[in-house]
Amino acid sequence: MKIMVQKFGGTSVRDEKSRIQAKDHIKDALNEGYKVVVVVSAMGRKGEPYATDTLLSLVGGAETSISRRENDLLMSCGEIISSVVFTQLLLENEISATALTGAQAGFKTNNDFTNARIMEMDGSRILQELKNHDVVVVAGFQGAAPNGDTTTLGRGGSDTSAAALGSALNAEYIDIFTDVEGIMTADPRIAENARPLSVVTYSEVCNMAYQGAKVIHPRAVEIAMQAKVPIRIRSTYSKGIGTLVTSSNAENRGSDIKERPVTGIAHVANVTQIKVFAKKDQYDLQAQVFKAMANEEISVDFINISPNSVVYTVTNEMTNKAIAVLENMGYEPVIERECAKVSVVGAGMAGVPGVTFKIVTALSNKGIRILQSADSHATIWVLVKQDDLVSAVNVLHDAFELEKE
Repeated sequence: MKIMVQKFGGTSVRDEKSRIQAKDHIKDALNEGYKVVVVVSAMGRKGEPYATDTLLSLVGGAETSISRRENDLLMSCGEIISSVVFTQLLLENEISATALTGAQAGFKTNNDFTNARIMEMDGSRILQELKNHDVVVVAGFQGAAPNGDTTTLGRGGSDTSAAALGSALNAEYIDIFTDVEGIMTADPRIAENARPLSVVTYSEVCNMAYQGAKVIHPRAVEIAMQAKVPIRIRSTYSKGIGTLVTSSNAENRGSDIKERPVTGIAHVANVTQIKVFAKKDQYDLQAQVFKAMANEEISVDFINISPNSVVYTVTNEMTNKAIAVLENMGYEPVIERECAKVSVVGAGMAGVPGVTFKIVTALSNKGIRILQSADSHATIWVLVKQDDLVSAVNVLHDAFELEKE
């Protein structure tokens, strides 16, 4: 049995026109001899009737009084509605199909409500259903805790659902359908010359996703990478094959892998830089600061540590809370609001001289001030002012000639 997993996000199932386009992709796969497992997100975005955020607004949204367990019960409804509506469309078009919730599909999770982890993926029910149907439509983003409670998988949960299914079922491909043509060299809404990438490695797309690219969640990539199942990022609205995410080029086995120094530019907007300096004769500054941030559930990023200071970023939403915590501890933090993190990503940059020089030179020539920097084997980060974000992304995209194949 040849199996393909296809995931359709909220914009791909938001209305009948989009769902018909999605249905056509399923028919194409069936015509190629595949049995298809479809993962669907809730229909649409906030404001549309069955979108997750719309459902949450019924109980006060972020200010809700219900527990995280009850929150998951409500959040899971959008995907269940979507799975049944989509199954109806397939049946109307004489495609044999059935719908399953995440729990029925075999997703067994821990009990970390709103951000559950998949502990076991039991594909036996789906394999049984595929003997009687050509398509099984699974509600994404959800599973069941050991006691049977409904759980949700957190941000990017439907991507994670698709990757887990593809891995457990030994699928030949995991197709992630979205509203763009594939993974781009940068956000096309910001970079004028951004173009789709035809092939990227798991490592490259993971780094881009962690640094702000929103096409696929990195948890999903990591699951598929472990099982060596190729992912294709495709547009619901075209027949193009999109971007193939794989381990490497299968051709020329035994030769060195040719990795480009820079694959793309990613960014995270709306962050605040915080600098904290040690008190006189203090040697545990870093431990104290990060313990306090953790205790208050304030996520920190872009960390630079020196013996007498620590510099890091938080989201704009968490800025005032972080400042209050530090001031209550007796510190006088230096705050730089309205910043953005820009990341130059490339699996082949490790050991390549001149990459940092090119970044610094390109930004300096444009008059863009670098507030902070850091690097790893596959990413170099710079912090700039929010007002410089668009210019910085375009300047770096041009500097590395990413508009070229």
